[in-house]
Amino acid sequence: MTTSLLTPLALSLPGTIPFVGPEAIERRTGRPIRARLGANESSFGPSQAVIEALRAAADTVWKYGDPEVHDLRSALARHLRIPADNLVVGEGIDGLHGLIARLVIQPGDVAITSLGAYPTFNYHVAGFGGRTVVVPYRADKEDLTALADAVRREHARVVYVANPDNPMGSWWTASEIADFVDAVPEQTLIVLDEAYSETAPLTALPAFDISRENLIRTRTFSKAYGLAGQRVGYAIGEAGLIAAFDKVRNHFGVTRLSQVAAIAALGDQAWLRHVVEQVAAGRELIRAIATENGLVALPSATNFVAVDCGSDGAFALALLKALEARDVFVRKPMAPVLDRCIRITAGRPAELDILAEELPRALRSVRQ
Repeated sequence: MTTSLLTPLALSLPGTIPFVGPEAIERRTGRPIRARLGANESSFGPSQAVIEALRAAADTVWKYGDPEVHDLRSALARHLRIPADNLVVGEGIDGLHGLIARLVIQPGDVAITSLGAYPTFNYHVAGFGGRTVVVPYRADKEDLTALADAVRREHARVVYVANPDNPMGSWWTASEIADFVDAVPEQTLIVLDEAYSETAPLTALPAFDISRENLIRTRTFSKAYGLAGQRVGYAIGEAGLIAAFDKVRNHFGVTRLSQVAAIAALGDQAWLRHVVEQVAAGRELIRAIATENGLVALPSATNFVAVDCGSDGAFALALLKALEARDVFVRKPMAPVLDRCIRITAGRPAELDILAEELPRALRSVRQ
């Protein structure tokens, strides 16, 4: 009976969750994860200023959050040196991707993305009846030229590109991104996902162009700021485009405590710098661990490293499962060519010590 209530579109969609969480693994095995290195969270956590702000605000949890998110938008505007009218805050980048799809996608519209890129935008496009057209990576990077060509060929409504990229950790320079933006027709919206902007080199981040009507940039507090569980992301764009979000967003979606936490995190840039330094050190440690085990760590501008396992997708998946059996949680790309890798978060030294201990054992079990 329930299915008769659903739309034909809803009935046509797969009923799956696109991510296997470490919690699901723990429920299945009955054991705790010892090294949580798969979800690109920051195991360094938020700053002490955030913890103190949350404690101080805990007794206000009975209140709705400010539906205008005024104080956080104002703090972001000061930090980024752009007007608050060019900023919208939502429930993480994933939530903002859903709103973007709702604003621009009609049934049959085409979205362009890369084969194997972060999947949530595709998920939302499908949810509004759009059609996703993918182009392969080139040399483990999103192919900007091929993406722009596909936009023109398909008369696409929207194109998604991440810089730095998930799952490979690769990046383009600001000038290369600017050339790509110029190559995309004005009638196509460019979604530039900058979830890893804090760990990226400054040379990868173009200056803000808040006058361009077909460009929106998304960022998050989930990575370097250590607030993945609070679900706070924001988008930067032309004021008219940003204003349109008020027509469709969940106005109470960003909770009061999430707003408090994000403001406190933004105010503690010293902690952010510390985390970025720790992440860089973690990337180097992962590289050393990979090399010691005959694997190759790819260059990364994110808080994770893609490690080339030197074989095919089946081998990499078997290695992931072998690590999982040892209570080490990592993830891997699933698209052809990319799927030869596993992806490891640059977490705390104690977690990476567990990885260093268990990776050679996992490799031996797979090779045997």
